Amino acid sequence: MTDVTDTLQLTVQHPRPGLAIATVAGELDMHTEDTLRRDASMIIEQGCPHLVLDLSQVGFCDSAGLSALIGLWHAAQAAGGALGLANVPGRLMRMLTLTGVDTILPVHATTAEALATMTDSPPTFDNASANLS
Repeated sequence: MTDVTDTLQLTVQHPRPGLAIATVAGELDMHTEDTLRRDASMIIEQGCPHLVLDLSQVGFCDSAGLSALIGLWHAAQAAGGALGLANVPGRLMRMLTLTGVDTILPVHATTAEALATMTDSPPTFDNASANLS
């Protein structure tokens, strides 16, 4: 039997005002989707309506996780921003493709590529990073 974990961490960078990158680490499932919704919604509500989720450290995602991603896309749009996904692992990419979610949620190979679609100039990273858990 595998261990079930309810730990999900977001590490946030703010390359410029109104734009954030959140690196998601852990499993995105029914045990952790509330954490993702709460923490990412807080980022959007605190003035970063343009949000890139770096999913390179997500080992698993179920339908609850997928629902959370769609909900965050709606939240970003409602705030006048956009949500982009970057570094999506193969399994999750297959789920996005099979469900058609990849047609509404922008998926990018890299974080830099995702940032380029949200801004006209390259980002400059400052030391303003935070861990949310």
